[in-house]
Amino acid sequence: MASGAASAFAGLLVALSVAGRGAGAGADEWVVGELGGEVTLTCQNASWQAVQVDWFEGEPGTIPILLSSEGKFPSDTRFSLLENGSLHISGLRLEDEGNYTCKETLNKISSLHRIQLFVASGPEKVDVSISPTMALPNGTLYAKRHDILNFTCTSDSWPEPTTEWDFNQSSSLQELFTEVNDTLGYFVLHNISPRYQGNYSCLATNWLSGRQQIVTRELLVYYAPPSLPQCWAQTPTEGSGGVQLFCSWPGGYPHPTLQWTDPEKLNWTLNMTDRGDTTVVTLNHTQLLHGKTFVCHGSHILNQEKQACTIQLERPSVMSDPLRSCFTGGTAILTCQSTAGNPPGQITWLRNASQPKATIHSGGRFLISQKGNVSTLVIQNCSHGTDQGYYICKVENPLGLKEVYLQLTVTRPVNIAGIVGAIVVLLLVAVLIFSGIILFAGPHLGPKGNMLRNRDGSDILVLMDSEEEDQPMETTEEPALYQTVPNGSPPKSSENPLAKESAEILLHEIKRDAEYTA
Repeated sequence: MASGAASAFAGLLVALSVAGRGAGAGADEWVVGELGGEVTLTCQNASWQAVQVDWFEGEPGTIPILLSSEGKFPSDTRFSLLENGSLHISGLRLEDEGNYTCKETLNKISSLHRIQLFVASGPEKVDVSISPTMALPNGTLYAKRHDILNFTCTSDSWPEPTTEWDFNQSSSLQELFTEVNDTLGYFVLHNISPRYQGNYSCLATNWLSGRQQIVTRELLVYYAPPSLPQCWAQTPTEGSGGVQLFCSWPGGYPHPTLQWTDPEKLNWTLNMTDRGDTTVVTLNHTQLLHGKTFVCHGSHILNQEKQACTIQLERPSVMSDPLRSCFTGGTAILTCQSTAGNPPGQITWLRNASQPKATIHSGGRFLISQKGNVSTLVIQNCSHGTDQGYYICKVENPLGLKEVYLQLTVTRPVNIAGIVGAIVVLLLVAVLIFSGIILFAGPHLGPKGNMLRNRDGSDILVLMDSEEEDQPMETTEEPALYQTVPNGSPPKSSENPLAKESAEILLHEIKRDAEYTA
């Protein structure tokens, strides 16, 4: 921002170069007056000894006298002559701007003093416009993030003012945005972000008179939450009882408006606490809350449609493996899962052996861990005397509780390797005994003269014991009493007594088989 003297001097130089303004190149002095004000033009050469002082609006000789000490008065009463010969003009108008000449006459010698008069106006009616924006009830403007904003500053001023835009964040120093020598100061910001939130000031300066006027507008950059509201139930940490309902809708500016409602209209007393983008409601009479539904409605200044989330309260439920076992000196692992419950239940392990329902805490041989809704109890160095028995997994929330019993059996370890070794040894002994019997009995172990056959009667196998050799005979059809010789005549019985004996045995066997079949 330029100083008043420097601005006025630079402005005069510009004004002298403007056509149609009546600027005189030979002016001895420049005087600036404000529109509607008053100004005094002093005749520098005038003295108390001067005989006559004449004022001209222009060059003497070309225009008539405006005012004279000899009694010449103008028709416009706004012009007057002071005692020292100075020209006083009141109620300045734009048409009063121009060259004024003072003519002093002393001892018939005349001297001239030329004055250039400028009339300045404004700046007035400075107005700042930022669009597209909306206004809050207090007049603060807000825009949507990523929008394109147009900044405009207008004013009434003569001559045209110098316009400056300044930006000031609450946490930073003032920053000069732009400077324009025009009655219209205009610039554009693309993709507006929250870091451009702050105060924008337009300063209009009349460089001729040095007069200034500033207007400031506060701009806020808003953005809606990127996701939907989230609802959950929780047990109060201070242990005061009841149920706390949380409704959160983060990520937006300013904070959204959140409201819990009861669709069933049961007239619950809602103790509501607002924490910015999260609203908490505390409910009492928890025994009546099972199965009840509550809805949280959320609205944001940039989001015309309301968003909502729903939550249903319920008692807890639990599931576990009822039978577990471990060896003495080993490790037992007991698990318990909470399958239902809103708000989530707290899982506790209890022992129902030496002390009825004594709570188990993590430490020593007991290690309790929980991941999600699954709790695990690890018992190290199992002992039959102290660890065997019933354990209780309890899940509890403000609406109720559930318990499940688990039985732990502690057994002594079995020597599996010894048992397997003994079985193998017994099998080897049995094999050796059987092999010895077979070798000792030899061929006399099998029966003699037995006939082996199948029961369908189609094949017959005959075993015969003779002095010469054992000769097997196999037939596939009706057995023949005689065998055919090459010449086609049957052999005589006297010639082969063994054949005769064999035929008798065969007939006897066939008859017995027929009787068995019948």
